[in-house]
Amino acid sequence: MQTIPAGGARRSSSDPAQLRPRFGRGAPDGSRRRRTNLPAAALLGLAAVLAGCANHAPVAASKSGPPVYAIDLQGGAAHCNAPKPALRPGKTTPVTVKLGNDGGWCGITVARKGGTDGTEPYAAGLLLTPAAHGTVYIHTVGAATRIDYTPAPGFVGRDSFTVSLLPDEAKVAAQVTVTR
Repeated sequence: MQTIPAGGARRSSSDPAQLRPRFGRGAPDGSRRRRTNLPAAALLGLAAVLAGCANHAPVAASKSGPPVYAIDLQGGAAHCNAPKPALRPGKTTPVTVKLGNDGGWCGITVARKGGTDGTEPYAAGLLLTPAAHGTVYIHTVGAATRIDYTPAPGFVGRDSFTVSLLPDEAKVAAQVTVTR
């Protein structure tokens, strides 16, 4: 039997534990499981992506633009009437939104000129005047920016909010009418 110092290329053939590769396979205790320092939420998210969960799988994509994910399409109000306004840099655009209060959101979709397919999302959105009777969520969906308004549970009436979109400082002044 030949003995080689640690790190050498040869191992003793009489000890089966030494025949296993030392790196790249299994845990140090010889088991097949691997340890990770990722938080549980990150592992669950990764598992959902790897499993092809509907919330993380692209459902539509333009030929050259980024994909749109199912999670961005779920939860919309059954009755939502929101325009797709053409915004101008440095100007305020009034927008009228009508929706039913069934717990869902109603989104105003905006985009700026640029990108490979002619439009691209804004880099950021700032809520200048918050909604008094609901919440506003500004996020990217595909090659556009969507401003979602969700009314407070049970609210019926009028609400308003103002959003500034960067880098062009285009503003959206939304007047919202919420029905049952």
